[in-house]
Amino acid sequence: MADQIIAGQNMPKSLRATCPDAADLLEKKSSQLQSLLSCCYGDCSEWFDAIGAVHRDHVMWIASDLAGEVAELAQQLLRRINAADASVPT
Repeated sequence: MADQIIAGQNMPKSLRATCPDAADLLEKKSSQLQSLLSCCYGDCSEWFDAIGAVHRDHVMWIASDLAGEVAELAQQLLRRINAADASVPT
């Protein structure tokens, strides 16, 4: 299991990682997305409303990029899992 996200932690430059690295990166990216979005609703929504339209748009842009990366990593892992399952003799 991946370590907990630490601010400023370096991320691998490529999403084309080995399967364990892709799984760790998927966990990290989804944790980042969850943390980012938690600032946008509930008790933190006052902060989100107060930052202004331009900054809200930028936050949503970041969230969208992270969601795209999460989806791409999930697809990579599924392809690798399916390929591994197909190569196992029955």
